[in-house]
Amino acid sequence: MQGGNTLLTILLLLGTLQGLITVVVLYRLQVNKNANRRLAWILLLISLACLNLYLLNAVTVSSVVLDVLQMIVPLVVIMPVGPLLYFYVRALLYPEDTLSKKDKRHFYTVILDLIPQLIVLVCIIGGFLGVLPNTDMGGVGDWIDGYNTYVDIPRWLSLVVYLWFSYTLWKQQSVQQKETASAKWAQRFLMGFTIFAGIWALHLIPYTIPNVSNYLLSYVGWYPVYIPLVILVYWLGVNGYIIGYKAITKSSVSTVASPEVITKTVTALETLMNKEQWYLKPTLKLQDVVQHTGIPQKTISSVLNQHLGKSFNEYVNTYRITEFKKRILDPSSENLTITGVAYDCGFNSQATFQRVFKKMTQQSPKEFKESQEKN
Repeated sequence: MQGGNTLLTILLLLGTLQGLITVVVLYRLQVNKNANRRLAWILLLISLACLNLYLLNAVTVSSVVLDVLQMIVPLVVIMPVGPLLYFYVRALLYPEDTLSKKDKRHFYTVILDLIPQLIVLVCIIGGFLGVLPNTDMGGVGDWIDGYNTYVDIPRWLSLVVYLWFSYTLWKQQSVQQKETASAKWAQRFLMGFTIFAGIWALHLIPYTIPNVSNYLLSYVGWYPVYIPLVILVYWLGVNGYIIGYKAITKSSVSTVASPEVITKTVTALETLMNKEQWYLKPTLKLQDVVQHTGIPQKTISSVLNQHLGKSFNEYVNTYRITEFKKRILDPSSENLTITGVAYDCGFNSQATFQRVFKKMTQQSPKEFKESQEKN
């Protein structure tokens, strides 16, 4: 059994290294950055969790420094995996997708992963400063073990809930959209995590029963959960890179639309922007335009990229910046801040607005306003 455990431990290390290498590769891909980087974060969190179990099994020498580091460095951060999974699928289906402030609230549950480390830090710092009495770290460690036993329940529930959200999002696609390479990969991706969620549940149920937990861990440990995770790392890394590579290949092949299609697409876009002012919607996405006009996403992106030289976000932001310039100089906006006017024009992030405005005008919003007022 010792030889088997050694082999499994080596597999954990190899999976960790493979995951970290893939994270770097995915983060450097220039096509569909949103999807690739979200997948990179998923792989990073899984790899760190595998690294944690490897260290627990491989490092047998007792060391106070190692024990303290293990207690204060959060390697097992699982709560964000569920939201990342959902937003990764969303980016696969809608490449122009960006995270809004509201979206980022989904990651607040990460505090559940960090509570043990925060408590240890409070005890150490409090004891060092004399604010708290010397704490028995062994007792704290026992409490952390108990906490980690049951925090896996909300972790598993989070994964399942976001899997359901992701399946719902995927099912909303039309039959034609489901035939795209990204949509097909999204389906396989969700199936892979669904299988893993089932495996995790089979281990989690007996693990949370006090009389069974110790027997389970002494007999099989966490290998039934982490070895499938290692397999996921390899599978996600290979497929994620292939999807990115295909996207690069496709982007190098120009798709020429007919004059009629170009005219129809540009007319539809100008109607939505000039007459209906869709750019004022902070949550506007390319998919909203696709559903409203019936024009395929690929066609809209092709026309914008090849005939207007802009991405969808750049196209929409051009209208927002024009609207901002008009409103900021309107006397009725005197009582509004620059950020307030930007939000009224459709931006949902101050940082994004500042960056886009500077790129398009070579001035900051404040500089623009002051120069126009002088003139």
